[in-house]
Amino acid sequence: MSFLSPRPASECAGYPTSSCLQSSQFITVLSLVGWRPEVGDVLPVSKACLRMCWVKFSNVTDCEKFFLDGTTPNLPGILVDGTVQNQNRYKPICQLFNNTYRFATLYDTTNRIPVFSAYTFTGPGGKRPDQSWMIEPQLENIDIKEMKTQGDKKVKELNNNKAVTHQAVDTDYELNKMKLDRGHLFPCSHAPDDDAKRSTFTLTNAVPQYEKFNRGSWKTMECRVRKFLELNCKDNNDQIKAYVVTGAVPSHSNTLNKRVNIPDHLWTAYCCYNNNLKQWVAGAHWGENVQDTKGKTLNPETLGALEGELNKIYNVGVKVFHDKCPRTVVLSVLEDETGRNLESVEEVGKKRVRERSRERSIKMARRTGELKECDEEDGCDCDCDEK
Repeated sequence: MSFLSPRPASECAGYPTSSCLQSSQFITVLSLVGWRPEVGDVLPVSKACLRMCWVKFSNVTDCEKFFLDGTTPNLPGILVDGTVQNQNRYKPICQLFNNTYRFATLYDTTNRIPVFSAYTFTGPGGKRPDQSWMIEPQLENIDIKEMKTQGDKKVKELNNNKAVTHQAVDTDYELNKMKLDRGHLFPCSHAPDDDAKRSTFTLTNAVPQYEKFNRGSWKTMECRVRKFLELNCKDNNDQIKAYVVTGAVPSHSNTLNKRVNIPDHLWTAYCCYNNNLKQWVAGAHWGENVQDTKGKTLNPETLGALEGELNKIYNVGVKVFHDKCPRTVVLSVLEDETGRNLESVEEVGKKRVRERSRERSIKMARRTGELKECDEEDGCDCDCDEK
């Protein structure tokens, strides 16, 4: 189930169900006396209030693990202090596939694209599966517990063959003449196993992305970030673990099939603990959703720089990660114009420079193996990206 399963209306006689507000208040009262939903629990709400009352990712215990210390992004007007602001429009989804929660998504049912998807990176595995794209039945008030294909027999039966209205569908993308891909936010190439890879093929995890951008600079960036996380994000148990959030900034009026918003920009950020450096490290990227020009690259940026850009869109108060993630410094590997690898330190509000003292420290980290390189030729194969 992508959210918590609702009780059938027939079982709700003893609960306040006349409005979503009443049910939300009822859940709040229960939480004050120590009740909290767990996996398999059901919310005492009517089918008519399906998912309208679930307003925090923390309402599903197994969904908190996709956020560092359970701290969700702060996006003014959308998600503040973990609570969805416009609960009729934005839906928190704890993405379930084959009875396991895989990642978390905040979905915009008006624009029919995700605001962001959040996941934990634990290392990639396997090849791109042959998986049809899926939808979230519960966004259509269909009481099915996890993502399914739109043609699923049970989905069609419970939906009475009605049109899917609150999310994107395959026909929005098929035969489009705008050269747009279904662009993953949680990329298949970052998923650890076959089931996790399959779970990324839900249209609640995709946005219309121009194909040369999706298959060009964005794909290359995903590749390099993946390798960087593999090499540099190991915890005290020497296990790969990084927190990643990837989002989309919607356009004002640019749409696919007159119903699915085509975002202006995509952004992504990671934060992880580096056991060799004994500190948290973070980095970010963003790019304009337009067809790539030849040779276009997306340079690493600081987490603070990304939040600064998002503040221009969502107003002051944007926070992608917990405070323990550094905002002003990103350790990264770049290539200069000669193709040589360089370590770089970037600071918010300053021109990108290689500070001598800091460079010596990073070069020492490189020599001692504390900070490792991401080499384009080091097996970084993003075969899971949309084709």
